[in-house]
Amino acid sequence: MEVSEANKISTKLHEIIEMRHLNDSTFIVRLEKNGVKFKAGQHINVGPANSIHTREYSVYSGQDDEYLDILVKEVTDGFISPVLKKQKPGNMLIVEEPVGYFSLPRNLKPDQKLLFIASGTGISPFHSFIKTTPGLNYTLIHGIRNLSERYDSDFYEPSRYIACTSRQKSDESYFGRVTHYLEENPVGRETQCFLCGNSSMIHDVYDILENQGVPSENIHAEVYF
Repeated sequence: MEVSEANKISTKLHEIIEMRHLNDSTFIVRLEKNGVKFKAGQHINVGPANSIHTREYSVYSGQDDEYLDILVKEVTDGFISPVLKKQKPGNMLIVEEPVGYFSLPRNLKPDQKLLFIASGTGISPFHSFIKTTPGLNYTLIHGIRNLSERYDSDFYEPSRYIACTSRQKSDESYFGRVTHYLEENPVGRETQCFLCGNSSMIHDVYDILENQGVPSENIHAEVYF
């Protein structure tokens, strides 16, 4: 079903298949794929069917999945996320065509060391990377406030997923910010580093990696919020 004749190629209505709530504020919206083709790491604009407003969300699902997942954190004064949180299976959402260039290198060597650094829901493109390309030699560092924000952490290999909690001490996480972890655990210059999350985290991590000798061409960033 198309929204309009003018936008029929880039904008479609997609039916909600499932709503899965991960905690009080964060949830996954699963949509029918409806012919959408994307590259892991790209994002789509999503919004209510009866609204002119949309918001960018990185695709959370894998390229070959038969559905589209997005990971959403409710922003209480936002235009989109509070409305999305109230949606039910069977409702329709506007989905614009995938865009973006945040992706894995085309000719990736099987043993290439990859470092994924995320804050909050900035973990979305990395979930898509790993689901799309099994066997990646990755480490994922996830900056969160508390353990309830370890979104689908059981999906990742335990030895490869490191939660950095800033407000909750636990034997299951590193207590401190992502920046502190990186300062204590330097990164090799040959590592391909991917950063996704809030702009202040990305700026600080970029500086740390450069100071540790990681070439700028090995640092890839997507400002998520």
